[in-house]
Amino acid sequence: MQDLPTDRDALNALLDFHVEAGVDLALDETPHNRFAEPKAEPVPSRAQAQAPAPKADPARAAPPPRALPKVAASAPDEVASLAREQARHAQSLEELESILAGFEGCALKFSAKNLAFADGNPEGRVMLVGEAPGADEDRIGKPFMGRSGQLLDRMLAAIGLDRSDVYVANIVPWRPPGNRTPTPQEVAICKPFIARQIELASPEFLLCLGGPAAQNLLNVKDGILRTRGRWFAYKTEDGREIRALPTLHPAYLLRQPLQKRLGWRDFTALRRALDGKE
Repeated sequence: MQDLPTDRDALNALLDFHVEAGVDLALDETPHNRFAEPKAEPVPSRAQAQAPAPKADPARAAPPPRALPKVAASAPDEVASLAREQARHAQSLEELESILAGFEGCALKFSAKNLAFADGNPEGRVMLVGEAPGADEDRIGKPFMGRSGQLLDRMLAAIGLDRSDVYVANIVPWRPPGNRTPTPQEVAICKPFIARQIELASPEFLLCLGGPAAQNLLNVKDGILRTRGRWFAYKTEDGREIRALPTLHPAYLLRQPLQKRLGWRDFTALRRALDGKE
């Protein structure tokens, strides 16, 4: 087995690699063969069978598993309808966050540590929407807090913006277990909330970070490499239109550094639009 690095930076890099891969919990120091057949339990003797079982200590009894609420177990269409109804009643972003914090229709809520509702300035001219929180976002309770968020901050700084100038959110506000992709049902349940969030923030420009954000918000079927860099019209439920620009997700750019040139083109296009030149 290869020795682990002793250098602090190397250890941090190794830890970052495992976190990005979805490993966020150490279970045991001893390896176990999870595919092995279970060992047969010895048959108790007659004396053991007749002996009274020891009484369980209530103080040490394991708590029963937490059952999902009936709302989360309902049909997805019913839950999505409930989400639309509750989101529509929110008259402010603070009220929407409160409603979402109490919403129990999405099972992701019960595996996540925190609700990552938003970050930045809701009165900014630009709103950026990604797909879902990762491990760092789940721990902190805000979107784009990890390595992707650090790259996003540098990209914003390159065009003269920072978090005080923009509003940041995700389609799904709870982290899927192991950083997996949210299911279509989970996205459909959460979509009314992000739609209302965009409507209440009312940005002048909407930046869709990655294919899932562009496809779900702009109703496009093409992949992000075909849609990025093109302006679309995002229509709110009250009939307003917001200029929307799909671009590559910072997490993708971390995996494909050569594509950063495309992200730079998109961000400079946003800068020109902010300056009234596009």
